[in-house]
Amino acid sequence: MDASEKYRNRTTRVASNARVVLTLIGLFVSCSAEAQEKAGGVKSRPIVNQAGYNLHEAKRFICYGAPEGAAFTVIDAEDSLKAGVQALYKGVIRDFAGDFSDFNPSGSGKEYMISVKGHGQSYPFGISEHLMEKRSSRLAYQFFIDVRGSEDPVFPDESKIAGGGPSRDGGAYTLETVFEVLLYASNPSLFQRWHDDFGNKEVPDLISLMLWHAEFAYHHRDYNGPRGHGSYLIGYPDWDKLQTYDYQNTLDHLAAACAAYHSFLRPYLDEAKYRHYRQACLQNWEAYDRDRVVRYYVKSEKWVDKGWQEFNEMGNVFGQAVFRNLFMYLCEKEEEDGQPEKFLGYAQQAAADIIQNWDFENPRHMWWIRNGEHITPQALAFFLMVAPEAAPKGTLEKLKAWAAHMKARTGNFWHYRKHSAVEWAHPQTKELGNAGLGGSMFAAAYLLDDPELRAIGWSQVNQVFGLNPAEAHYSNKSEERVAMNGYWEGIERGWPYAHPNGAGELGKVRGTLDGTPLDNMFPYHPEAGIEGVSSFYATEGWAVSNRAWMSTVIFATLDSHEIRFTDQNGQQIKTANGKEKIRVELKAALNLDPDERETATVDLYLDDAFKGSLALQETGPDTGLFEGFAEGDFPEGSKLGVSYGYLGFDKIAELILK
Repeated sequence: MDASEKYRNRTTRVASNARVVLTLIGLFVSCSAEAQEKAGGVKSRPIVNQAGYNLHEAKRFICYGAPEGAAFTVIDAEDSLKAGVQALYKGVIRDFAGDFSDFNPSGSGKEYMISVKGHGQSYPFGISEHLMEKRSSRLAYQFFIDVRGSEDPVFPDESKIAGGGPSRDGGAYTLETVFEVLLYASNPSLFQRWHDDFGNKEVPDLISLMLWHAEFAYHHRDYNGPRGHGSYLIGYPDWDKLQTYDYQNTLDHLAAACAAYHSFLRPYLDEAKYRHYRQACLQNWEAYDRDRVVRYYVKSEKWVDKGWQEFNEMGNVFGQAVFRNLFMYLCEKEEEDGQPEKFLGYAQQAAADIIQNWDFENPRHMWWIRNGEHITPQALAFFLMVAPEAAPKGTLEKLKAWAAHMKARTGNFWHYRKHSAVEWAHPQTKELGNAGLGGSMFAAAYLLDDPELRAIGWSQVNQVFGLNPAEAHYSNKSEERVAMNGYWEGIERGWPYAHPNGAGELGKVRGTLDGTPLDNMFPYHPEAGIEGVSSFYATEGWAVSNRAWMSTVIFATLDSHEIRFTDQNGQQIKTANGKEKIRVELKAALNLDPDERETATVDLYLDDAFKGSLALQETGPDTGLFEGFAEGDFPEGSKLGVSYGYLGFDKIAELILK
């Protein structure tokens, strides 16, 4: 099945499958009669994703306390106060949840509300193509512009940096460069549009940010983690000695930059600098344990994860070794004197470790890693994206087992990933690791061709955007953030509390996440509170929380972008006359302005040799479909190819010329 056929099949399945499948999940775990009894007369308004929902993706809301089978309607928000308002869509509520996945009013530009008798109306929300990506992609990286310790990557203000990293309240473990590279690779034409933050019209802001982080990593390449944790290394000759370092080396950042150099960074990264970056990796890789999964036990006294930790985000998360070694493998493949097989071997060993030892029932491999949890499944997915033929046996099967575990743990009307049978979320935690869970589900769903898992992934996005017991977006909607265009469009109610002057000083940082519901809020106690802890307990913000969220933005595009060769009627073709214009069609998250015909760029290949870029233009305002024409005297019998995206995110179309 080619990519375009898979895409069409997915879009037709979402509407028919999501409503049935997701209802069955909720009914499987929670008997509706029991849930009604537990509601005890408490009820909510319809709770929605306040920003809105992506067209042709899963859409649901919660109305706590609503009777089983209660009717709901979707109405035009402008008509919400009118008598006899027209219902644009009708459905029924099952287990407090309503599903309207097959309501897809394309091109309307309107806002909608959910109305339930006796429960009132929801906040307004939009429905449009790639709505989440439109409203989140720029904020995803602008956060990391704002949290740099200074504008100088060589001599930053160390007083504003924790753990030896470039970001305030972050460290070398934050892995900014790794996920910025993936963000650009997932949708390059989108990020080519923005040049305001760094003021360089020749270099997009996201590229400038990557280069800044790469330079920081190079000048701090000998940093190997903070001292004095009193931890034990496992599986090392000196395992019985106290650990001196946390092994949080910045070479992980340089590896990502080196891989990106060969795919999209070459026009922006000086070759001499690239050579220095690569040499730093090659010289220090084994010395700084970049070749292996680093298992170390940190004895934490912190209330959120007290005890011995096998992994946590402040070091080497389970899966981090897969990412860094695959990046070096991709880099070395392009070098005449490269050593790709060495790094591929390291990546295979790290992935095999995950396949054999990743225990879904061990909280220290899962939610206890907090903001780093998303890296493990995404690392296995990345292996299958960039080198599927070399992935260790059992890679896909491990992801399938993880997906089954996630479906079981999210089998409740919120689709919230519960910690256990008795605990929804941590009773005191201030972390936001679940913000990356959607990205992990999107990645696995793409590889497993699993629309059910993708739909649950959108429920994780919904939670960030207000579909949670607090009925609030995870980010505080401060006047400062709104004034600097640093907040999500369409959000009525942000997180009620924030710590703007915590260690990260994130009060005036664009796109900061500030809190998630605590265990005491579930299943629906928005004002419950516990002694000494506010119901709306807020973190001071943390770079790894936003990195987790960035991963969700990244992997959301995997199953929704498409590129094809077509005839003039839009029908896909596999052969064409090499002396005539050949139409290229792209669907991607690029339609930001409904009033403008926007542009995109794809790469053109002839017999696998790069022949340059091809400009595309939107077929009309707000169509979301981009077209361009490849033309030239192409030789008969040769193969013409086009691609969009990089590093495993590339969508490819090919045809034979006659």
